[in-house]
Amino acid sequence: MNRVQPQPNRRRQRPTMALLEVQHLRKTYRLGRVEVPVLHGASLAVEEGEFVAILGASGSGKSTMLHLIGGLDRPDRAPKGEPDASVMFDGHAIGSMAARELDRYRAGTVGFVFQFYHLLPELNVLQNVMIAGMVRHGLAFASHRGESRARAESLLGAFGLGSRLRHRPAELSGGERQRVAIARALINEPRLLLADEPTGNLDRKTGDAILDTLAQIRERTRQTVVMVTHDAHVAARADRIVKLEDGRVVAEHSKPLA
Repeated sequence: MNRVQPQPNRRRQRPTMALLEVQHLRKTYRLGRVEVPVLHGASLAVEEGEFVAILGASGSGKSTMLHLIGGLDRPDRAPKGEPDASVMFDGHAIGSMAARELDRYRAGTVGFVFQFYHLLPELNVLQNVMIAGMVRHGLAFASHRGESRARAESLLGAFGLGSRLRHRPAELSGGERQRVAIARALINEPRLLLADEPTGNLDRKTGDAILDTLAQIRERTRQTVVMVTHDAHVAARADRIVKLEDGRVVAEHSKPLA
């Protein structure tokens, strides 16, 4: 009698899903009577722990793409017969979120770093960082104040600003202000950090120091980062460069594995 030979135990490979999946983004703005198309069906996928730079000239649509990813704006509806736009984070559609859920996404899941810092001039450094925790927790912030303060002090200390906690933004250099802005973006431990030209308002040496700070964060936490920039030197610090032209992704380049 023929015996059935046992088959090797083969694990079924689960399909990997990107942490962030952006499909067919379109966006047109109206300036008076003029329509200005910015994105023309751009798509992007980002794995957890990856650092992706979106490289493009001014007007290419890169900042608009970042705002759509962060839930600060919504993509346009697709023309008839074209695929619908979608922004998916960890399997959840940003466009289908209710207002309160979207607020939680923007306040806790995503951290934002902008070119011009957007620090509140009347608050000191520590308060500027803690305010992001206040926005996240709302009326319940009182019960989280101690935790937020400790985390803010820890982040600022790690960024070399431990002696500047009581200083106002006007008393800081540009590089110090950007470090405060990064600490503010990280205080809620976001899964995704979005950086919009984070070195665009700084000289090359200071900008490189800011990129070093981001690199240290990623080495320690495996933070997922999407950064937009017009500067190829800055983009080269990322794991992968996505080139955007006229609202479309035209090329991608990944660094070889070490």
